[in-house]
Amino acid sequence: MSDSSPARAEALVLDVWCELQCPDCRSALGDVGALRDRYGDRLDVRLRHFPLEKHKHAFAAAQAAEEALEQGKGWPYVEAVLGRVEELDRKGEPFLVEIARELGLDAEEFDTALIDGRHILIVDADQAEGKAIGVTGTPTYVIGGERLDGGKSQEGLRERIEEIADRLLAGR
Repeated sequence: MSDSSPARAEALVLDVWCELQCPDCRSALGDVGALRDRYGDRLDVRLRHFPLEKHKHAFAAAQAAEEALEQGKGWPYVEAVLGRVEELDRKGEPFLVEIARELGLDAEEFDTALIDGRHILIVDADQAEGKAIGVTGTPTYVIGGERLDGGKSQEGLRERIEEIADRLLAGR
């Protein structure tokens, strides 16, 4: 999921392999926000879906995030869901539609998208690509060809991403 525009075609890409029912991904939101603030249009932060089997609503949440992107509020939706993972655990798919309604999105279209599975191929493709490059947990970051696993600990990862980004941006 990327809110990229053509103007950002030259931006450095940071892929964030994420799962919307993952407490560690919620913890990573602060770092992702700080990176977006620091680099602005020079860094294209792309959410990549990697739903884990241990979280039964994660696959639906990934599809819902794609519907939110289609309706123009991808990142706000992701942040809202991650901020309330416990509610997603308890309420399941109706919670995903509830968040859409809270954000002023077309909740009926959300419900339909979850039923008809129109975003399944995007989620499947992300998950397959993640597995192919060695992603095993979330969050995992990929920048400049380097994979950084945040599933065990977030400590020091933002600084490492900044080092890589600064080096790559200086070389452009």
